[in-house]
Order: sequence, then C-alpha cells, then structure tokens
Amino acid sequence: MSKKEISFTEGPVFQSLLRFAIPVLGALILQAAYGAVDLLIVGKFGNASSISAVGTGSSFMQMATFIITSLAMGSTVIIGHHIGEQKPKEAGNAVGTTIILFLIIAVIMTFVLEFAAGGIAHLLQAPAESFDKTILYIRICSAGIVIIIAYNVISGVLRGVGNANLPLLFVGIACVINILGDLLLVGVFHMDVAGAAIATVFAQFVSVVCSVVVLRKQDMPIEFSREQCRIYKEELGKILNVGVPIALQETTVQISFLVVNSVINQMGLMPSAGYGIAQKIVSFIMLVPSSIMQSVSAFVAQNIGAGKTERIPLGFRTGLKLSEFTALPFVMLYFIFSRQMMGLFLGAESVEAISAGMAFLKIVSPWYFMIAIKLMTDGIIRGSGAMVYFVVATVPDLILRIGFALVLTKSFGSTGIWMAWPFGWIVATTLTLIFYRKLGYKNDKSSDL
Repeated sequence: MSKKEISFTEGPVFQSLLRFAIPVLGALILQAAYGAVDLLIVGKFGNASSISAVGTGSSFMQMATFIITSLAMGSTVIIGHHIGEQKPKEAGNAVGTTIILFLIIAVIMTFVLEFAAGGIAHLLQAPAESFDKTILYIRICSAGIVIIIAYNVISGVLRGVGNANLPLLFVGIACVINILGDLLLVGVFHMDVAGAAIATVFAQFVSVVCSVVVLRKQDMPIEFSREQCRIYKEELGKILNVGVPIALQETTVQISFLVVNSVINQMGLMPSAGYGIAQKIVSFIMLVPSSIMQSVSAFVAQNIGAGKTERIPLGFRTGLKLSEFTALPFVMLYFIFSRQMMGLFLGAESVEAISAGMAFLKIVSPWYFMIAIKLMTDGIIRGSGAMVYFVVATVPDLILRIGFALVLTKSFGSTGIWMAWPFGWIVATTLTLIFYRKLGYKNDKSSDL
C-alpha cells in the first residue's frame, strides 16, 4: 500500500483517522458549498421565488445524491474488506461491479427524474411563485445525474482503498468551476435558476474528467482492468447487502426532510426561503462528524478484513472525541450569530424569512452534539456490515419527526417544525448505541493514540 493510501490495521488510531478525515471533511465542505453558493449568488441577483426554487430543488437533488452515495458505501466497505484481507484481485472485481451497477442506476434515474420533475415539485408543495423555476432546476440537474453519480462512485472507491486526498482534489476543482459558473451565468448573463443548475452540472462534469485522467496514473492496492467492468454476482451480492440497507436508511431520513420541506412550502414563500437557506447553513455542522464517520467505517472495514477487531472500540472512542470537540465552534456560531448567518444570504427587507431561519438555527444546532454520537455508531455499524440495524433505528426517527412536526405546527407555526427534529434524533441515537453494544466488540482499553 502506497503512502497515498492509509492502512487502518496498524499504527496509531488517532493519526490514521485524522489523516483520512481531514481530506474527507474538505471534500464534504466543498460539496456542501455547491448548494450554498448557488443560494448565495441567486439570492444576490434574483428574488425570493428564485431562492425558494433553488432551496426546494436542491433539497430533492441532495436527497437523490445522498441515496446514491449511501448505496455506494457498500462498495467502499467491501473494497475495504478486500484490502484488509490482502486480496487485490477481488477488490478489482468489486470496482468493476460498482461501475456497471451505478451506470445502470444513473441511466434509469435520468429518464425517471426528467419525466417526474413536475410531479416532484407538486409533491414538495413548491410555492406558486417558484413552481416553474423548481421544475426547471430539477430537470437541468437530472440531465446531469450520470455525471453526479460518477463523481460519488469514484470517491467511494477511492475511500475504500484508503485514499481520501484525491476526492478532495476533484471536488475542489468542481467547487471552483461552480463558483465561476454561477458568477458568469447568474451574475453576468442573468440566467437565474437555470444558470445555477447548469453551473453545478458542468462543474461536476469537469471534476469527473479530471478524476479519470488522474486515476489512470495512480498506483493503487487493487488489480483492475477494463475487462473487469462487468457484474460479478458474488461481489454484487456483498455490495448490495451492505449498500441497500444504508440507502434505505438514508432514503427514510431524506423523505422526512422532504415532508418537512413540503409542510413549510405550504406556509408561504418567505418561510420556504428562510428554511432553504437555514438548512444549507446547518448542513455544514454535520460535515465534521460525517467525515469522521466515513473514516471510522473505513477503519472498521479494514480491521475486520485483517482480523483485528480489538482495535474497533478504540476507533469508536477516538472518533467520538474528535466529533464532539470539533462540533462545539459550529454550535456556538449558529446559536449566537444566527441573524448574521442568515444575513449573508438575505437582505434586511426579508424579515420573515430571516426570522424563520434564525429560529431553525437556534433550536436545531445544539442537538448536533447528540448527532455526533449517532454518526460514530453509524460508522461502526456500516463498517461491520450489520446493516439491518439501520432500518430498525431509522423508522422511529422518521415517524416521530414527521408526527411531531404536523402536531406542533398547529400551535407554533414553522417554529413547531424545528422543535420536532430532536424527538426523532433522541430515539435514533439511543437505538444505535444499543446496536453497537450488540455487535459485541471487545472493549480493549489499551491506548495507541
């Protein structure tokens, strides 16, 4: 294994997790910046209807991307297992299977989303003022779903072999192109929502092209050739056994987000715009624990493959400490400076939208300390391949979040929706902790930090 790939099966846990998590975090920050930049520039050069359209449309596309990324996690875990087992040919077979599987998925999704864009906007209760713009945004992004999926699959494969630096490079390129595209198409040519969507797709395209060029020159710990680009039934079964439950879990989570989005859209244009911006802002607080969670998953997968399960509890404790420590400044920033954060996207005249966003930030952000715990247990469960636990833990979260949102809005309006989120999180976190204990990993307290 080259220096560019990280081995989690030996050496200090803290350093290896941190080395892997930092570039993953960088990549996640830049990915999140896509939607935030779109909203920022559209907000400066457009109006509330444009902000609402981009907020609603990007929420749906984010859901689709997250589901695909979750399914690709199956490939990341299985490749990690093969690397830990020192089986480079089998790792190559898993890569080939992944390429064909997601190519088929991408083609199907393109046709489905193009024809269903109007129905999606209707389902999301997009405000009348932004309805047509929402459809336009979804259709343009859907046309590039093959490209979006290609990037996320390549990143998943690279993280499976322990290389988190290249995904950071590729998404960095995409982010720069997206910013320049937004400024050109939205700011100069005044293409509004269409310009933001086109810039996002084109940026991803450039990133994929660059990734293919770079990967041809990389020496990775797998044996792979074009002839392996086919479906290997054994590898497909392993990938789906891990990836499908993760995707189902992510689907239920994202459905709850979309239901909430639909409820808010019914309240009017200003609450919709405020929520769209606030959701993008708080998504950044999730990035640090999410990056560490991906590190923990790769850590667990490699150590299981190498038969070193005694390292897993230490990986959990180390990841948890890192997550809680790094979440603190984000929580303080969003809670204390909520008005200033919303003001970055909205002018002083958008009082109602700013107020709705501020309420969301103040109520939700402190609970991210709990979410950090859940994400670390998620990382252990994903890396272990014990995927049935995800479904069991996620369903109560979905039911409670939607149920409390519908009930509390009657008395508290949009603020009631924000109040509903913690109820689901408490239950989900408790269940994942129980399931982590059920995995029965030896609690080896020897430290090699």
